[in-house]
Amino acid sequence: MAGEKRIGILTSGGDCAGLNAVIRAAVHRATHYGWQVLGIEDGTQGLLTRPVRYWNLDLNAVDGNMMRQGGTILGTTNKGDPFAYPMADGSRKDRSAEIIGGLRELGVEALIGIGGDGSMAILRKLAQLGDIKLIGIPKTIDNDLGITESSVGYDTAVAVATEALDRLQPTAASHDRVMVLEVMGRDAGHIAIAAGIAGGADVILIPEIQWSIEGIAKKIRRVQEGGRNFAMIVVSEAVKTAEGTIPQREFSDGQKRHGGIGNYIGHLIAEATGAETRVTVLGHVQRGCPPSYRDRLLASAFGVKAVDLIAEGRSDRILAWSNRQIIDVPIEEAIATYASVDVDGTLVQTARGLGIYLGDFN
Repeated sequence: MAGEKRIGILTSGGDCAGLNAVIRAAVHRATHYGWQVLGIEDGTQGLLTRPVRYWNLDLNAVDGNMMRQGGTILGTTNKGDPFAYPMADGSRKDRSAEIIGGLRELGVEALIGIGGDGSMAILRKLAQLGDIKLIGIPKTIDNDLGITESSVGYDTAVAVATEALDRLQPTAASHDRVMVLEVMGRDAGHIAIAAGIAGGADVILIPEIQWSIEGIAKKIRRVQEGGRNFAMIVVSEAVKTAEGTIPQREFSDGQKRHGGIGNYIGHLIAEATGAETRVTVLGHVQRGCPPSYRDRLLASAFGVKAVDLIAEGRSDRILAWSNRQIIDVPIEEAIATYASVDVDGTLVQTARGLGIYLGDFN
């Protein structure tokens, strides 16, 4: 299949570590086939402008330093559904035809989309309407896409949260404090439970398991009775309050995002135990750093395989990591499979075996 062929690549949704490594790998593999790679700027937003905003990506544009960079050189967006695009007058407009027209303007024969479940659903619909060959690559620090054991960005996010616990422990011990670390996790507690175990937490709160302040206080008292003067707590941002709500903040763009459960938990702990409590919210620190070696490897493997699938004439597929190898499945199947933390799984059993408080059931 050698010869001039144009393929597009874009990043969509929230940024994370490892995106640049995917782009780099795809360019290297496409060069092997003699193809041209066009990097579309700011996800689907770059396809709405005229002329379309894109980069001509060749080997000179993707050196080894690119793998070490966090974020995405192409830019990305997690708002502006093209099928109901918010306009200046407050109305919503279907701009999908403009995006398809932008791809036609570029003359791309296939598109590699790097995103989560929401992005994939939108890209797949656009691809179907425009008769565009689409290959998807899963990226989300939440790691909640059920078809893959790991998504690009997850390993780095866990590593950052674990390092934060490592840094909080000495200051907690120095001041006899309870340290609460709030980590990301839109609907699932994968980051919290993995980092909590790796970082030696005493309490891990995830949205999949009900908790109580009485249970947390009991665990802290046991720690104190055992002769330790501090405690470490990890809480996922999607954990609900005792009243059953998820604290959210409204931003200037009108979007509401999770945030505030760490301070809520910290206040309750201080009241229930009298312990001096401090709260740290990691937030986007988990997204913007250099990728871990695992994320670089996973991203590189995904980038190469995506181009190979295009070379094989395949489309409407998304890649996944399973049993130490890459597989590909239909996008529709992948985005329909959501993976929360398995409450009977290995990590939950491990945490309980270590004496970590997770919740009050079982």
